Amino acid sequence: MRVLIGHASAHGSTREIALRIAGVLKQEGLAVDALPISRLGVLDGYDAAVLGSAIHQQAWLPEAMAFVQRHASELVARPVWLFSVGMSASLPPAVRTSASKAQDRRLAGALRDLVRPRGHRLFSGVAREEDFPRWTSVLFRLVGARFGDFRDWDQIEDWAREIAHDVRSARLQASAES
Repeated sequence: MRVLIGHASAHGSTREIALRIAGVLKQEGLAVDALPISRLGVLDGYDAAVLGSAIHQQAWLPEAMAFVQRHASELVARPVWLFSVGMSASLPPAVRTSASKAQDRRLAGALRDLVRPRGHRLFSGVAREEDFPRWTSVLFRLVGARFGDFRDWDQIEDWAREIAHDVRSARLQASAES
């Protein structure tokens, strides 16, 4: 089975997560293409898709959302997994969990009806001070948030292995049905 990993990244963190997912799927024996969503056309030739986007202002980047909307009928015809990359782990501990759950529900809900994904994961990314306007950096620190790389590579790789297992299971099921 051939799997498409499409990603929309603002500062590179989401792209790096997509490439890590692609690497795990390749190690698991799947054929994989990892491409920026802005370079994707039709989905012909792909049996499954994993799509991810950075989150800005509580939503996927415009090019990622436009791609999902434009290709919704193609996406519902194959197994799809979605991931979002935000900054929940950079938030103060008192609000981190509730903010993460709320963001996950909002994002998954907005996309669920369009493509009926098999799963959605919200990963924390990288929050670099230089990627924000100065006033945002000051406010960020005032509320107790921190800058840094908050990606949990073990969590990301475990999820990718789950996807590989599901894709292989779908292939076996399709073979048994034919």
